[in-house]
Amino acid sequence: MGTGDDDVVAAARAGDEPAFAALVERHRRELLVHCYRMLGSFDESEDLVQETFLRAWKGLRGFEGRSTFRGWLYRIATNACLDFLDGRARRVLPQHIAEPSDPGVGLPPRTDIPWLHPFPDRLWEPAGPVDAEPDAVVVARETIELAFLAAIQHLPPRQRAALILRDVLGWPAAQTAGLLDLSVAAVNSAVQRARATLREHLPPGRLDWAPAAEPTERERAVLRRYMEAVERADLTAVAGLLAEEVRAAMPPYPMWYQGRDAVMATLAASWDAGSPDYVGRLRMTPTRANGRPAAAVYVRPPGEPAHRAFAISVPRIDGDLITEITAFHDPGLFAAFALPMTLPPANR
Repeated sequence: MGTGDDDVVAAARAGDEPAFAALVERHRRELLVHCYRMLGSFDESEDLVQETFLRAWKGLRGFEGRSTFRGWLYRIATNACLDFLDGRARRVLPQHIAEPSDPGVGLPPRTDIPWLHPFPDRLWEPAGPVDAEPDAVVVARETIELAFLAAIQHLPPRQRAALILRDVLGWPAAQTAGLLDLSVAAVNSAVQRARATLREHLPPGRLDWAPAAEPTERERAVLRRYMEAVERADLTAVAGLLAEEVRAAMPPYPMWYQGRDAVMATLAASWDAGSPDYVGRLRMTPTRANGRPAAAVYVRPPGEPAHRAFAISVPRIDGDLITEITAFHDPGLFAAFALPMTLPPANR
């Protein structure tokens, strides 16, 4: 820390709450991402960041400057997450708990399962020029792709923490060992085991936790064509955008579908106005989640004038095809994405 930071820390330690707020707020976004990686839940991550700040305020007199203030906050946040995770089940997606579903069989939503959540990009992307926000650059260079968040949930909490600190944040083994109260050898062993487990659950061709490239115009074009086809209820156009082995899920519904034929069968039923499974007309608006292009889905059930919030759809796009679609059916997420709960009738 520079002299200016030292002065702010000194003021905060003397009980200056505005000084403390200024210190911690500059790290809020990156700590929110860190807690999200550990927990897999957006709501719980927000709660744990607040818990981190509370613990930091209570323990501020014990901060002696042997590490950076940022590093000290990461220590508190990591331990708060480990405390929270103790005895809790990991966050999952439908494909983690069952075999692929028959398109003709529907099941009710499961609210007793801890589902993985998406993360709104607007809450971690730099609010201003990145050269003015050096800590934001750190977050922007790290991946929070849904595939990695799903894979890392397979790790025990302390392995998860060791992997994130070493491979994502780039902490030295000795610093990681100090935070986790482990030996350097134990940390290195935990990270090796974590990497091996991670490789078992990553998509093909993704063998490490590497920084994600910015979405390409090609990806955005695929998403635009998909959104337009969905709004037209054009089954043929949608089918042309799906990979043969596409996977689709919509938590909290426990079903998931493997393969283009299965996915199209479920869409055909839900888009057929004469079917008992008909959901209504859909509209979509672009957003971003987990560092990738995504879409907010709105539905207008029969007889209603407006489209209402339905799901946040996070596709995985490879080349010109969609290989996976996870639609999080939780209207409560729309506020976090700064999206309206309803859309007026389209002028069509």
